[in-house]
Amino acid sequence: MIEEELDVRQMRKPDKHPAIFDAYADLVVGQSFVLVNDHEPKHLRDEFGVEQPGSHQWEYVQPGPDVWRIRITKLASTSLPRVLVNTVSAAASDHDAAGAVWKLQPAARDLDSNLVRLPPDGVIDAHAGPDLDVLVHVVHGTGRLDTELGVVDLEPGAVVWLPRRSHRSFAAGPDGLSYLTVHRRREAFVLDAWRPHTG
Repeated sequence: MIEEELDVRQMRKPDKHPAIFDAYADLVVGQSFVLVNDHEPKHLRDEFGVEQPGSHQWEYVQPGPDVWRIRITKLASTSLPRVLVNTVSAAASDHDAAGAVWKLQPAARDLDSNLVRLPPDGVIDAHAGPDLDVLVHVVHGTGRLDTELGVVDLEPGAVVWLPRRSHRSFAAGPDGLSYLTVHRRREAFVLDAWRPHTG
């Protein structure tokens, strides 16, 4: 049986990885193709490690130095379910860090997720949320969520729904506040300023 080759040596650099992942997506379980390149594709191998960990096989057929041939075999029909992060450990490490301390990385996804840490007494200023619903799961510390008409106390274990375009601000307590956000994937995120209700 003649194995199919994908020769990317003459392709423009921005076209190479998409073409390779398209070829991989077209495989059925157990099938493979041989990638032909003029250098060792270390970044591609790292990308397969993020996108398809454990569900593919990477085998050097011809390891350079002028021509590299790598057999890429599909072992599973989809990317495999896996643990991405331990939010408790991540929230407890490096207390000086602030902002998004973890982000969902795979490119082929429908969701976005971030682990956000606010330092003790830190704040996220009042803003109108994006045009999508967001779930927030508090994993460490305490704080408060100010809405248009009131305050929601935040403590570990709380799961909070932020409806699309809802007005909110966050304030961390004396031990800081860490929470996981989950929402539909978006291309860009813009915060609109909002003044809290004072009446």
